[in-house]
Amino acid sequence: MDATKDVSQGPDRDFVEFIVKQIVGHPEAVEVSRTVDEMGVLITLRVHKDDMGKIIGKSGQTAKSLRILLRVIGSKNNARVNLKIVEPDGTEVKVDESTM
Repeated sequence: MDATKDVSQGPDRDFVEFIVKQIVGHPEAVEVSRTVDEMGVLITLRVHKDDMGKIIGKSGQTAKSLRILLRVIGSKNNARVNLKIVEPDGTEVKVDESTM
């Protein structure tokens, strides 16, 4: 890997930021960060507390859909991409992905 390449940027991060800002009521509060390690790419999403329901969706369907689309983007680049949605209190949102 090129040491000068900025791993905090990428098409996967840009995709999440663009889509989420279109969904939420407080787009200025959307924070998307990207890290890369031996497990793959991790996209971390923080939104305004009033927008959490919109991002998770009914029965977690919106969050699941975002994760599926990120996997498609990742497979195009031979990378494993995961999405972590962080609650306003700092805890991670757990969505049951067993139905995927």
